[in-house]
Amino acid sequence: MAEKKGKKKDPKEWRIDIDAERCKGCGFCVEFCPQNTLAMSDDFNAKGYHPPMVANPESCTYCDLCEMICPEFAIWLSSDENKKDVHIADDLVRLDRMPHIWCPGCGIGTVVNCFVKALHDAEIDLDKTQIVSGIGCTGRVAGYMDLDSYHTTHGRAIPFATGLALGAPDQKVVVISGDGDLTAIGGNHFFHAARRNTDMTVICVNNFTYGMTGGQVTPTAPIGSIAITTPYGAFDRPFNIPFIADSCGANYVARWTTFHVRHLQNAIKAALQTKGFSLVEVISPCPTLYGRRNKIGDGLDMMKFYKEKSVRFKKDQHTTADADIGFQNEIMVGNFVKRERPSLLEAMNSSLKNKLGDKYVQWPVPG
Repeated sequence: MAEKKGKKKDPKEWRIDIDAERCKGCGFCVEFCPQNTLAMSDDFNAKGYHPPMVANPESCTYCDLCEMICPEFAIWLSSDENKKDVHIADDLVRLDRMPHIWCPGCGIGTVVNCFVKALHDAEIDLDKTQIVSGIGCTGRVAGYMDLDSYHTTHGRAIPFATGLALGAPDQKVVVISGDGDLTAIGGNHFFHAARRNTDMTVICVNNFTYGMTGGQVTPTAPIGSIAITTPYGAFDRPFNIPFIADSCGANYVARWTTFHVRHLQNAIKAALQTKGFSLVEVISPCPTLYGRRNKIGDGLDMMKFYKEKSVRFKKDQHTTADADIGFQNEIMVGNFVKRERPSLLEAMNSSLKNKLGDKYVQWPVPG
């Protein structure tokens, strides 16, 4: 499934800038450049990685795909005339904490790019945006975001976010965490937040493993996949996250991979604009543990796998029950669910108003 090419920008106005020292040599930008503009340099940066270079500037359409897909925030489009001279994520990422802890080829930085772009495109008030993460590799996102952010305890990102959403309903509450944090120790909270239609957006980065703690099996690991705790292959049926969210009543449900940056960006934007519980699952590479143990390869190999194995959800042919992911099988991607039903607060206020009439006084929004 090919990504759509961006509109061609005037090359007299735009250029490609590269911060070689941020780069960890994943090669995403080179491999997926639709115009073959980039190449890997023979030189090494201070960390021992080969950064990209602009090998064929005349071919570039300045589509910004390289900027969106780079997980290290190391390459971007610049334009003096258009007053852009930094990476799209630079205004919302704490650069003083770079380089981040994520491994070369990890897709979490790509998810951050898509999230930041979606925030800007949706014109969300950043002063009223709250980011909540749990524990794990993806759980570190909150610490890197230059927004009001909360790095909570293991599995408790959603109940913490629920408190924010109920106590300050004028805020945009976003949970960004991993499949283990959200569907294992945090699974109960995930089910009930979707059931109650709590007003929050959940971005679940699913890499099928506990990356930070050594690569144990997770509730999403496909049957047959190898983990340190299942050396002969996982044998219990994994969660189908979109199906669970849909079954519980979420207002918006989507799944994309880190290869599909345009679709992912748009899905997050739609989720942010949805009232009630919205979920975006992102299939993302963990090359260090999941990819290596399951002989898929490095991060770039896993991204190629997503490109080749992704199939599009079609509403007239599929339901979310068809979105199971088998071991090294096809991955169904798409925007699965868009419905309208009252959020938790709306349902509570409506019910109490109906029962109590004028005696019921809605709690005012703080501030």
